[in-house]
Amino acid sequence: MFSSPISSWDNVAAYFTFSDSPMGMAISLAAAVGIYLYLNISIMKHEKDAFDKHK
Repeated sequence: MFSSPISSWDNVAAYFTFSDSPMGMAISLAAAVGIYLYLNISIMKHEKDAFDKHK
């Protein structure tokens, strides 16, 4: 049931899956930025529509 590749957690500060892959880090960053932009734009669109309805 326990299938972690790490046998000891002593002196471990962080464990990153893509720490040795610049492409993996770039894809993760691009995904995070994309999600942020999508949410921000959809929230702004919703607020604009809601404000226009109440005029």
